[in-house]
Amino acid sequence: MAVAALWSVAALALAGFILVELYRDTVERAFDSQLEVYQKAIIGAMAPTDGSTINRPENLGEPRFNLPLSGWYWTIADWPDWRIVHASGSLVGDMLLVPPLAYGQRTGGGFATGPGGEELRVSQRIISFDGKTYLIAVGGKTEGLRKDLAAFTGQVALTLAVFGLGLVAAVLLQVRFGLLPIRRMQQSLAAVRNGEAERIDEDLPRELAPLAVELNALIRSNAEVVDRARTHVGNLAHALKTPLSVLSNEAALSDDAFARKVSEQAGLMRTQVDHHLERARQAAQRRVIGVATPVEPVLARLLRAMTRIHDARGLAFDSQLEPGIRFRGEQQDLEDLAGNLIDNACKWADMRVEVTARLLPGATPERTLFEIIVEDDGPGLTEAERREAVKRGRRLDESVPGTGLGLSIVADLVALYGGSFELGEAEIGGLKARLVLPATPAGG
Repeated sequence: MAVAALWSVAALALAGFILVELYRDTVERAFDSQLEVYQKAIIGAMAPTDGSTINRPENLGEPRFNLPLSGWYWTIADWPDWRIVHASGSLVGDMLLVPPLAYGQRTGGGFATGPGGEELRVSQRIISFDGKTYLIAVGGKTEGLRKDLAAFTGQVALTLAVFGLGLVAAVLLQVRFGLLPIRRMQQSLAAVRNGEAERIDEDLPRELAPLAVELNALIRSNAEVVDRARTHVGNLAHALKTPLSVLSNEAALSDDAFARKVSEQAGLMRTQVDHHLERARQAAQRRVIGVATPVEPVLARLLRAMTRIHDARGLAFDSQLEPGIRFRGEQQDLEDLAGNLIDNACKWADMRVEVTARLLPGATPERTLFEIIVEDDGPGLTEAERREAVKRGRRLDESVPGTGLGLSIVADLVALYGGSFELGEAEIGGLKARLVLPATPAGG
């Protein structure tokens, strides 16, 4: 738009300049033609009747030649000594100073200054009568010419300004409405990314429709690749279950230390296989691109479940869940992430568990984040223990049930979403777990 506006202004300014110059040339030519008419009338009137003396022109059809200092003048002078022979009455004895003719030039014109200081347009011609040469000069003031030219220039400027504004407005409308299909396509793609649609609308102009078709093909290809990967994960998990069952059964036939170790590790492997198999089975039924999960309902449901599970312990749950947050990911993953943290906090808490969910400031359409903070008032962990806690399969205390995979699974899953996971000291005395995850933009 800026380039179009600048080009329009420059083109119209150039066009206006050309029009004004053409009009200037036209009016000056017309003015010169009028002076030449008077000049010819003077030549005709001065022709000698007695064969020796030229006559004084009296009636030229222009009364201004007889009005003192009217701005219209004529003179007849001997050439080349410039002695005035006859002059118009408007000069009242003064002289008309005209630009000199070049050597050999018989006619000429240009601008001069009149007796009253006004600007004159002058026409000159050298003629001969019976061997004598005379210079006839006729001049008229250009005040009317200048006024006409100024009026024309103003009209041209106003006309072109209105036309230019209309042209810029037309460009604005053209850009605004001409690019609406691209804006529709952007909104459609954003809807897919935010989980509100599964494909881009292909009802677009023929210039953009192929792009929408290719993007939809890319989305389908991505989904197929992920589905194949999940299928392979499921097949691998199923393939491992049978050998693990054989190992467990064989180890159960003996009671020595080696058999117990094999049975323990086989059970741990079966737990991991079952976990990933269940995730692959559930995620295979969900969309890959454009998944968005409301955070508040998921966390509220998890807290209600934990309240019932730990009712006998009398744990107090305090939650501050900002409404409207949507996790850019699958519901199962959010349940796994938050569920592991809340369950871990409940296992170690003495009396109280706090859960907070809120959007982080500084959100952009490309990057919107939210955080989930889970705190308990339990014994907490030292800095070294917090580092060990996120390592796969490490158990810091065998006094509570579990596989030891919770926090390490959280760390791995958060990394896949490009988020962050950190452990720290809670203000209420125990462990503080903080998740930072991607969210859909507000209104998305």
